[in-house]
This record gives sequence, structure tokens and C-alpha cells, in this order.
Amino acid sequence: MVGRELPPSSPFAGDDGTCDARLAAVLDAHSRGSSPVADVVDALAGTRVLVPVLAELEAADVVEHDGREHTVDKEASAGIVALQAPDGRTALPVFSSVASMAAWRADARPVPSEIARAALSAVSEGWELLVLDPGGPVTVLVPRPAVWALAQQRGWEPAVRVSSGGPEVDPVVRAAVTTALAGIPEVRASDAEPGRRAEIAAVLTLVPGLDRAHLDAVLAQVNTALASDDVVTERVDSLELRLRSAG
Repeated sequence: MVGRELPPSSPFAGDDGTCDARLAAVLDAHSRGSSPVADVVDALAGTRVLVPVLAELEAADVVEHDGREHTVDKEASAGIVALQAPDGRTALPVFSSVASMAAWRADARPVPSEIARAALSAVSEGWELLVLDPGGPVTVLVPRPAVWALAQQRGWEPAVRVSSGGPEVDPVVRAAVTTALAGIPEVRASDAEPGRRAEIAAVLTLVPGLDRAHLDAVLAQVNTALASDDVVTERVDSLELRLRSAG
């Protein structure tokens, strides 16, 4: 299927179905650990991707990424499918080339789309993520804030960046977390660190002596405050809470 041109009626007529050269180079670097997801997202901006359409959706299919399974469990109009990520969120699969789609499902029909339109379609469906080339050779899970940025055709700034000292939370995001929680009396101090189960951990020091009911109420306030902050909702893909002893 490599080199097969897309339908002449398509606005992408003349496209031979291969991967954009710059994107291919970044994906190769990403596979070797020398290029972060942010570089992949930057290379994706403005490119053509292929959205798979299946004539008939069979029983749930399973693909793997980073040793974890992603299950095809939804069917939308026109046979477009979605994948379920390990954390339960739903992702739209998109492909960089006809060959990468054929490696995933030989019976999938490639529908070309600008990446902004594909991202906007995912957002409209309530699907939070994109999975680029789920059948390989290099699979990239595009996080929710990056999907929004692609849909809006603007740059994406990850909330966590890797520096010479290791991963660290962007200072703007750290400040937003602290500011959002400043009005909760039971929160003595707060900070943001790279998460273990989520992208970011909001680290809380609470007043001592809270019983279970009071603790639950405070954590509910914390969640509400973070969900109401524009910087946190726009920049952070996923968030966990971590309690730190006041001692």
C-alpha cells in the first residue's frame, strides 16, 4: 500500500499516502528517546493525517502501546472507531501514512484529514486523546491539552518538561496550583511535582487532626478549585493528589 495515492476527488489529491518527512524524522528520534512528545506534537501541526474508517466493526480489538493494551470499544458514525487508553479515557486513532494504518488494520479505509480537523473531531466526540500510529512502528499518545492545542491551531506547552536535572513542572503551572488552593483554610501549603500515576501531583500540607469526613470535604474542595483554574485545566493532562506531613 506504500505509494498509493489518495482518491482524486479528495482535497489531498496527489498525496501518495506516505508520512510527512519532518514528522517521520521526529518520530524516529522519539523512538530513540532523543525527542519528547512535545516535538512530535509540534511536527504534527499543519500536517495531513489519516483517520481509519471500518466498513463493519467486529468484536473489540486490542492494540498495545508501551506494553499496555488499548481496546477498540466504540463506534461512531461512518465506522470511525476509538481506542480506550489504559486510564480509561478515549482516544481517536490517527495515522501518519497508509502503511502505518495497514499495519494496524488491513481492512481500514484511510480518510485524509488535516490534523486540526481530526483533533477538533475528537474533541467534539468527547474523546480526550489522540493515538498516532497505534500499530507502530512508533506509537505516540497525544495528551488532552495537546489535542486541544492542535484543534485550535496553536502551540502546546507541556506542563512537565525534562531538564538536565530531570522532569520538572513548568513554573506557571506550579504557581497556578498554589494560587488555586490558597483560599482553602485547611491547606497550609501546596506545590506541584511530576506525578507517579498522573502527569502532575498536587502536593498538599493540611492542618493536622482532620477526621475522615473533614478530610474528604477538604479534598473535594481541592479538586473543585483545581478544576476551576484555567491554567490547570488547559495545561495539565491528568492530576493526582499527594498529602505531605505537616511535621
